[in-house]
Amino acid sequence: MEKMRLTSVRSAYDMKVKRCCASCQHKCIDKEGNRICALKMMMVEQKYKCKQWQMSKGMRNAGKGGGVVRDKETKKIVID
Repeated sequence: MEKMRLTSVRSAYDMKVKRCCASCQHKCIDKEGNRICALKMMMVEQKYKCKQWQMSKGMRNAGKGGGVVRDKETKKIVID
């Protein structure tokens, strides 16, 4: 497995995003919760990074605003 030093890039809204599997558009999670690289079709760790890394849509929008915080159990929006 390629193991490279973690680096960061900025989203379109100036938020720092780490270049790793957790922020990649090619990541998939199987039923057991294992992280799979859709390009390489292999299980990888959260911090795994390869040369084909591409920022996911969610990460591209990081810092845009408009998001909400939901309670994990009830799925209701949390307002402080």
